[in-house]
Amino acid sequence: MGGRRRGPEQINEQVDFGEAELVRDPDRPNGWTLLLDGTPQSYVETSQPTWLEFEYVRQLGAVVDLLAPARDPLHVLHLGAGALTLPRYIAATRPGSVQRVVERDAALIALVRRVLPPPRGADLRVRTGDARQVVESTRADRFDLVVNDVYSGARMPGRLTSTEFVAEVARVLRPGGWYAANLADRKPLSFARSQAATLRAVFDQVCVIAEPGTLRGRRFGNLVLVATDRGRLPVAKLTRRVAAEAFPARVLDGEELDRFIAGAPPVTDQGAADSPEPPRSIFSSR
Repeated sequence: MGGRRRGPEQINEQVDFGEAELVRDPDRPNGWTLLLDGTPQSYVETSQPTWLEFEYVRQLGAVVDLLAPARDPLHVLHLGAGALTLPRYIAATRPGSVQRVVERDAALIALVRRVLPPPRGADLRVRTGDARQVVESTRADRFDLVVNDVYSGARMPGRLTSTEFVAEVARVLRPGGWYAANLADRKPLSFARSQAATLRAVFDQVCVIAEPGTLRGRRFGNLVLVATDRGRLPVAKLTRRVAAEAFPARVLDGEELDRFIAGAPPVTDQGAADSPEPPRSIFSSR
């Protein structure tokens, strides 16, 4: 007898802001990678929502795990949806969480919902709109966590990097809530340094999570910035957690973060710019 067919190995569709590809993982039959215009955006394992493939998503998963006691539900605002990887993780690890997602590409969300449906029963709602406008129109003290993972192509929009925007994020967080932002940069890490300075201008405590090679400027890579306005981030626990990953990362805090920022000025709306364009070769091996 022949084996059961798995369905398509790749789905390509034109969405509102580019061409989306959903590519099945040859090593994991329920694993899919979402790409937009050739740039990997998300990885989802539909049968195992706690599986986090990308390094920076595992770091965000560590942030989620340490924000509150295990399995306590959270109120979370996700800016940028992709294939809903982190919302699926939170729904699985923290049942009862209330999650709101903002994504500007309605056609992309429709594709993800059709091919990779979100978990049933989760309080997970996706809104089509502009991330900054949604934050500015949201009432104060609503969320325990705001995650900024908005990209236009392979670049974070400058209007989501300023002190004015970050102050709006701080306003919608509950007391003691956390803000986490995923950004990408290359040597000399000017964008990342200025973003750390921007968060420090608004929040009481900030830390940076990144792989050592990225911090040394050896390669273009992701950095996750975490901030809170009250209390302290559990830096020691976070350090142990990300250091134990298959690709260990470091956490910069306190004086190490001072040296990392090295006098970089906070960004305002007037001077905000998109994050750097990644090298053309970075995704060419797929």
